Amino acid sequence: MRVSTFTVEAPADWINSNSRLHRMAVAKLTRLWREAGHAAVARNGWEPYAGKVHIVAHIWKPRGGRYDPNNLWPTVKAAIDGVVESGLLVDDDHVHVEGPDMRHGGKGPAALVLTIREIGG
Repeated sequence: MRVSTFTVEAPADWINSNSRLHRMAVAKLTRLWREAGHAAVARNGWEPYAGKVHIVAHIWKPRGGRYDPNNLWPTVKAAIDGVVESGLLVDDDHVHVEGPDMRHGGKGPAALVLTIREIGG
């Protein structure tokens, strides 16, 4: 089975489902993360996945405090939307994607490390 792993470097602050940002501020962050997801794939030149995939998102943060990785789903969703726009995935609906599963990656530069694993045709 085919596996692709790539890093989406943080272009902006995280989009946290617990934050109470104005919708226009959220829209701006979403656009930046979507564009970063697209760019991360575009520079690799991979062939598109035709079948179903499983996605795991490892979240890297510059500080070591406690947090809930699942609260960052809006960030991960925006980045995956960019991956779809790049053409690597057909869509991010339940027919084509299982997950994404969010995990703590570690302490380091703010980034998402996305692993896409082919699970079916």
